[in-house]
Amino acid sequence: MINILELCYNLFQEKTYVVWQDEGRCAVIDPGFCDRGEQEDFFSQLESRGLKTEAILLTHCHFDHIYGVKALQDASGAPVYMHAADEPVIDYCAEMAARFGIAAPDGSFRREHVKEGDVIKAAGMEFEIMETPGHTPGGVCYLLRGEGTLFSGDTLFAGSIGRTDMKYGEYDDEIRSIMEKIMILDTDTKVCPGHGPNTNIGHERTHNPFLEPFNEPEEVFDPDAEPIIISGN
Repeated sequence: MINILELCYNLFQEKTYVVWQDEGRCAVIDPGFCDRGEQEDFFSQLESRGLKTEAILLTHCHFDHIYGVKALQDASGAPVYMHAADEPVIDYCAEMAARFGIAAPDGSFRREHVKEGDVIKAAGMEFEIMETPGHTPGGVCYLLRGEGTLFSGDTLFAGSIGRTDMKYGEYDDEIRSIMEKIMILDTDTKVCPGHGPNTNIGHERTHNPFLEPFNEPEEVFDPDAEPIIISGN
């Protein structure tokens, strides 16, 4: 059984996930802590649980999701995993941050590129890579299949989807990613998004207004019902 610690950081309340199964080691998804106070909070959370970071997993590289990557890698020596198609997004972070009048993250961390079907083995867990471009060209989700848990980044939220109106965003790609990759997962798969509350696949199929035709309840088959006869002219 896995343990998941959810922490919210920076101006955008980005969700940083600390995931562990074995005592003493963990994986961190999208470390978004950005100032000294948040950095101290993050490392104290790890220290209080006796956890050492073995892997840093990035769902995408918008600035609010990578603020803490360099500091965490420097402290732990852990590899950083991301999709190669998001390299231009890192270069774009300074411009994005400037629009909000805030500092850009340090993008000089060392990274390893992942692709569809790769499996990252870290801290006794196996994270399957699902390519889900749209919000960014290199967006990915991380699936812990045996645990029925998906870390969706900003691809899918509870009742919403990631915005695609920023540079490098592509709406059609996002919808295809969600419909063809995420919505086919088991109904009870837990979804841990990059912002906001957690959800599950079944709830999003029937309630997410952005995901028609999935947002309709499944029809229950009644073998005893009278047949419907359609007559022609």
